[in-house]
Amino acid sequence: MARQTDTGVALQDFPAGQVTPPSTVVRAEALRKYFHSGAQQITPLDGIDFSVERGEMVSIVGPSGAGKSTLLHLLAALDTPTSGAVYFARNLLQDFREAELAEYRNRSIGFVWQRHHLLPDFTASENVAMPLLVGGEPLEEALRRAREGLGEVGLADRAGQRAGELSGGEQQRVAIARALVNRPVLLLADEPTGDLDERNAEAIFQLIEHLHRSHHLTSILATHNLWLARRADRVLVLEHGKLTSGTEVLAGVGSPAAGIGAPAPGGHA
Repeated sequence: MARQTDTGVALQDFPAGQVTPPSTVVRAEALRKYFHSGAQQITPLDGIDFSVERGEMVSIVGPSGAGKSTLLHLLAALDTPTSGAVYFARNLLQDFREAELAEYRNRSIGFVWQRHHLLPDFTASENVAMPLLVGGEPLEEALRRAREGLGEVGLADRAGQRAGELSGGEQQRVAIARALVNRPVLLLADEPTGDLDERNAEAIFQLIEHLHRSHHLTSILATHNLWLARRADRVLVLEHGKLTSGTEVLAGVGSPAAGIGAPAPGGHA
């Protein structure tokens, strides 16, 4: 099923590049989200406005609990805002029917989590093939494309290995291949190096940088690591519900392990 954008492009065809897509891939307007914890109201996002242009890589940094994950979940339509709006290619996500949202998540978004969320008893190729199978791709073709994706992340020789038998760095590579197997427009990565040591974190970030370019992605990365974050085209800081420029925060970054801030009281990651 295809939602037509205001450029006339069917939603699932946007990644295929059959026509020139809109220059702004995703945009948030007056985005607000709050939760209740007992009698306390927690507002990780308090009227956020920002947009990300086609081909940009944007890093979002902030203390643990500031709302970075919440923001990515709203952009991916995994959650709904309390108020405000999210647009994808000038189309309001809140107007999408449930089947259209499922298609958006499956085909237009690639999501990489801090924890890989692989199925440990399935092979690497079977894990990567899952989004294709959900989308109705025949098994043989899905596995072929999965093996191709694993080759892109340097794991062609591990395609038949069970995910639970792979190292942490290899598991995250499989997760990245799974996120990109449907050739999405937008990559969202939530602390993709957070569970890795410094060496593996650097390798994974380099891989994301390479795939961002080779897949012509628009990418938004949430991270605590300022050393990695500063390599994006643009850095934003999320703190106290607001999104601001990260120029001042980056000024004092001096080591690969540099992070930002203390956990936000009662916050949501």
